[in-house]
Amino acid sequence: MRSPFRHLFGRQKTAGTAEPDFDAALAPAAPFVAIGDIHGRADLLDKMISRMEQDYDDLSWVFLGDYVDRGPQSAQVLERLRRLQDARRAPTILLKGNHEKMMCDFLDDPLGRGGRWVQFGGIETMRSFGVKVPRGKPDDAALIDLSEALEVALPDGLLGWINDLPLIWRSGNLVCVHASMDPDVSPEEQNDHALIWGHRDFFRARREDGVWVVHGHTIVKTPTIAAGRIAVDTGAYQSGRLSAAHVVPGHCDFVTT
Repeated sequence: MRSPFRHLFGRQKTAGTAEPDFDAALAPAAPFVAIGDIHGRADLLDKMISRMEQDYDDLSWVFLGDYVDRGPQSAQVLERLRRLQDARRAPTILLKGNHEKMMCDFLDDPLGRGGRWVQFGGIETMRSFGVKVPRGKPDDAALIDLSEALEVALPDGLLGWINDLPLIWRSGNLVCVHASMDPDVSPEEQNDHALIWGHRDFFRARREDGVWVVHGHTIVKTPTIAAGRIAVDTGAYQSGRLSAAHVVPGHCDFVTT
């Protein structure tokens, strides 16, 4: 098994794998920390924040999206992150994930684009805001009622804050996104769908521009470094492990709480 604490110099290729060659140096403009998908686990978030305040308080923190759904404390996670962003002196960047997108779609169009959210973790999120969700699959009338009840339950300004979350952040030759990037398109020209839902060529085609991609969305057993990608979603809601990547020029190590 490749050690998650390995130094990142030179070519990244493992014999016997189909991973594309990638030999760009790891060169952020400044050290930073990227935190994987939280999914309603406020308990793990608090542990991670305590660890980062101790070791990395002066660095930029980049949260990679999917703060809501699956776990039981989505409301608490969002409020904690919102307060954190206001309180920290160092930059705190919060990217939007596909689950935040689905939540916003549900509030905007519960019978259309947002309808599937209820079955992908939305029930847990609504309950965390105190919305009573009936048992069984809701019909159209129930979806509308739930959407209206959730909108009323949201704290002032929270929905606008979620809607305004960025999809991408860059430092030197590293780009942080929620899900992936199209390997044939520059970071500046990526479409929103690839950034928050994924792209079919992300794991099988080599980037030619020397850009590293730090991402969540795809669950890995342990944080992973491979072929210009740094993956930190360790499935917090089901594994009980929230992970982050500490990235400095030429090196990356991982923290898991």
